[in-house]
Amino acid sequence: MKKSVKTLLSVLVAAMLPLTAVANEKISQALSEVGLNVQEVKASPMPGVAQVLTDQGLFFMSEDGRYLIAGNVLDLQQWQTVRGQRVPTNLKDQLMAPLIQQKLLEQKDQVIEYKAPKEKYVVHVFTDPSCGYCRKLHQEMKDYHNAGITVRYLAYPRAGVGSETGLQMQHVWCAKNKNAAMDNAKADKSVAKAMCQNPVASQYALGQFFGINGTPAMILPDGNIIPGYMPAAALLQQLTSGG
Repeated sequence: MKKSVKTLLSVLVAAMLPLTAVANEKISQALSEVGLNVQEVKASPMPGVAQVLTDQGLFFMSEDGRYLIAGNVLDLQQWQTVRGQRVPTNLKDQLMAPLIQQKLLEQKDQVIEYKAPKEKYVVHVFTDPSCGYCRKLHQEMKDYHNAGITVRYLAYPRAGVGSETGLQMQHVWCAKNKNAAMDNAKADKSVAKAMCQNPVASQYALGQFFGINGTPAMILPDGNIIPGYMPAAALLQQLTSGG
């Protein structure tokens, strides 16, 4: 037992240590050539592989700056339950989760909230009013509330901030009654034009940073992301199981 604890601690400490200046420079230069701006480079739990935080999220890269891992990295010694199935833990998600939690705290005053009367959980949802499953989720808001789940919406216009939907979402966020405007948008009704300083562009960029590529995208209280729609009963089960 003591040996396993020491091993875990050594891995965690290693992941916190900065790389040598040479390795950092190689990685930063290599990623700049593919359009990624590096914010931070650390050693990862994988020997010889760095974890690199960029403006487009977290990536892994060999310390010589040659090989880039853009997809998931699965830990076959750690498993979790997602949508009722046991799956290996995604190291990328695991490392991003605390950062996601912090970023969402910073958005607290910029979300459109549908609060459950007897709140047990808060789930953030990147949404797009033109998305069919986003509308389905919204139509079932009463079910989420009955399950004690508060929903906080963030903007993610799939066609971009400059699209028709992106403009509509700016009107929603600038409305005097944001919830009523969101209700109209989700019901394919007209939304009164209103412009102001709004968070749509910054939330869209935040979604890209989190690795969001579709809507709805649910973010659980622990910072884990559930892509796609999930009915209230299944989401409650996910939350109560420790998701």
